[in-house]
Amino acid sequence: MSLTIPSNLSMLKPKLGVSQMTPIKPRSMIVCSASQTPSTQEKSSSPLQAFSAALALSSILLSAPLPAVADISGLTPCKDSKQFAKREKQQIKKLESSLKLYAPDSAPALAIKATVEKTKRRFDNYGKQGLLCGSDGLPHLIVSGDQRHWGEFITPGILFLYIAGWIGWVGRSYLIAISDEKKPAMKEIIIDVPLATGLIFRGFSWPVAAYREFVNGDLVVKDV
Repeated sequence: MSLTIPSNLSMLKPKLGVSQMTPIKPRSMIVCSASQTPSTQEKSSSPLQAFSAALALSSILLSAPLPAVADISGLTPCKDSKQFAKREKQQIKKLESSLKLYAPDSAPALAIKATVEKTKRRFDNYGKQGLLCGSDGLPHLIVSGDQRHWGEFITPGILFLYIAGWIGWVGRSYLIAISDEKKPAMKEIIIDVPLATGLIFRGFSWPVAAYREFVNGDLVVKDV
């Protein structure tokens, strides 16, 4: 098959003036892609995971030691207290004096050496945590609510309340779960381990569950 091209192609060109030329609008292009977007967004983390992450983050932030400042009358930072250092030397000296009564490699001697190391580590941690000491050389806990001393009382107190509430909520959930059994008293004597294990893991989110039941009116048994 042959194709003939005329030689007078110039005659085919239209003679248009400047005024006759019209602007050409750009054509819109549609691009097709083979990749598929997910029809649904990723599911958010469960309330338990979110609450656990928030609790862990808050415990880390609140328990982080802040620089010790003698902002309370009569108290000084333990790392700068002479009485604190004197008390440490006295305890270590007392342990080392009793160490002479035993053979170097005997069990009592090894136990005393371990106690000496624990004592040094304890006093070192007191100084690093920014605790304040009194004139007696003993650390004093500040419970006034000062943010610089939250790690001494507020944070451990919140963790204690959370753990105590977790234990109580799991026990309450277990008693409710076995209340419909034929012999619930036997379930209290012989613990249903699979049931209790599931309730233990679900009990980590007990503040959220307690608030939900309080709003729904299921937290307290209604009087009959």
